[in-house]
Amino acid sequence: MEQTTLGIGTRLQHTQHGPGVIVGIKYATYLISFINHGIKEIDKTDPKLEEIIPENVSEEIETHSEVERSLLKILRMWGGITEIVPLGEKWEGGILVLQPADKTLKPKEIPVADFFHKIVMLRDRLRVLEQSINSHKNLSDEEKVNIQQYITRCYGSLTTFNVLFKNKEDWFVGEKGNKL
Repeated sequence: MEQTTLGIGTRLQHTQHGPGVIVGIKYATYLISFINHGIKEIDKTDPKLEEIIPENVSEEIETHSEVERSLLKILRMWGGITEIVPLGEKWEGGILVLQPADKTLKPKEIPVADFFHKIVMLRDRLRVLEQSINSHKNLSDEEKVNIQQYITRCYGSLTTFNVLFKNKEDWFVGEKGNKL
């Protein structure tokens, strides 16, 4: 793609990641929210990108708050669509068995795929909650940071389930992996 000054909101097609929308602009890259692959940072000159619908053509680098507003707009636009996250192959067709300590009670069997889907849905809802907190007009920055720390701890508590994910980039990351 020759155009390197596309704006936030531009819809694109990437041959590897599929359809997406520009949600942020850096000096040499776009932050693109892909429907099936989440947010990826892609070089502006990546030949695998194809512009579908241009929007807000600009040479300026967008600010953090502008990216947040764009993300919220996209979340509202795609509200019913959840990210497709693949289950690790070794778990496909597997069963999760919850065996009570009392052997007279029957165990509960849950397909691993169903359990995994619930974990992914929880992660998606935590992400939406994060965005809601970050864009909340009545919370101070300090309050936002304090609440954000609880969400980060939630992600950390969920790292046990990373073993179920096929791709490492889909993993939960707690405080240790969150430092920039």
